Amino acid sequence: MENKKIIQVEEKVPFNLLIPLSLQHMFAMFGATVLVPILFQINPSVVLLMNGVGTIIFILITKGKAPAYLGSSFAFLAPAGLVITKWGYSYALGGFIVVGFSLCVLSFIVYKFGIKWIDILLPAAAMGPVVALIGLELASTAASTAGILPGTDGSIDSKNVIVFLVTLAVAVFGNVLFRKIFAVIPILIAIVAGYITALLTNLVTPQIVVDALHKSLLVKPNFQTPHFNLEAILMILPVILVLASEHIGHQLVTSKIVGRDLLKDPGLHRSLFADGISTMLSGFVGSVPTTTYGENIGVMAITKVYSVQVIGGAALLSIIASFIGPVAALIQTIPGPVIGGISFLLYGMIGASGIRILVDAKVDYSRSRNLTLTSVVFVTGLSGVAFKIGQVELKGMVLACIVGMVLSLLFYIFDKLGWANDK
Repeated sequence: MENKKIIQVEEKVPFNLLIPLSLQHMFAMFGATVLVPILFQINPSVVLLMNGVGTIIFILITKGKAPAYLGSSFAFLAPAGLVITKWGYSYALGGFIVVGFSLCVLSFIVYKFGIKWIDILLPAAAMGPVVALIGLELASTAASTAGILPGTDGSIDSKNVIVFLVTLAVAVFGNVLFRKIFAVIPILIAIVAGYITALLTNLVTPQIVVDALHKSLLVKPNFQTPHFNLEAILMILPVILVLASEHIGHQLVTSKIVGRDLLKDPGLHRSLFADGISTMLSGFVGSVPTTTYGENIGVMAITKVYSVQVIGGAALLSIIASFIGPVAALIQTIPGPVIGGISFLLYGMIGASGIRILVDAKVDYSRSRNLTLTSVVFVTGLSGVAFKIGQVELKGMVLACIVGMVLSLLFYIFDKLGWANDK
């Protein structure tokens, strides 16, 4: 651990490290994954339960070869919000199930036709910026969560800034300076340091902590049954475009981090199928759809611990937390500046992974197509341009990915026709 030895996907970790490493992953995903059920106005307990169950299912289906934590998906917020307003949450659940089933169908198509099309539709010059955008477009979200952006009156709460800076500083310098066991849990230490600072600055009052600890020891997740309505389903179904693009991007960046081609082994078809099954099961019991989480990819990039045993440990902790009232309540008291401070580093790590793809592939920018691809993808993703299909808005990384794929396909056709001037 002294020099941050890499712990590979299939390796086991010492028991004394398993719990802190698993806690680190659970805390990394917690802020974002709990926000979705709060916005849908449902109890987060069932979401924590199904995220843990979904992650374990993902590990089993991918044969323990693809380290990924499945958290709440933000892609459904807009269309599901409209469905909930018009028909109620149970009808949104029906839409979630159909989207999950569609992902499973897509996985069989990938299994049948392979993944060679990815090299044509997403060459390195397009893939690199698409992966980078996964982290870069979330930068403003991290700042907003931290509460360090000016409010309507132009002011910023100094408490937020102090807690944010302490959390970020411990994460950044701990990643460089910590040794032995501390070298692999800098995120967890930063969260603890940020929380203590929040208590000292009275951003989190002791009474809030006391109230959380006095919650009922055992709680039962509030399960709900789905209802199906064709109009509601059609409003939510286009989200599959977002999920597929996001999933491929996450698998690509994870592949670069762990040094293995996860699209080939265990295979993109397996990971897509696992993601779809998890989303379907969540819909059947009243939870929200799931997706592989960028926050946890960032944790792996920082710690160099890729073991699925650790991911599985985080999933089990999430399941346990869903039934223990004080634990779930206490975790929910973690303030935004702490989550934002961690996210600053984690999202940046994902952005850097996209640049690494360009470097590793030795992309030749003297070729017009490469320069054009990277430029257009970056500008599309960061410009704020949006395109709507029904109630689903395509923007950011997803729209940039689609634009990059269309351009890459056209360039491939130009090559076949002998029209390209840089072949």
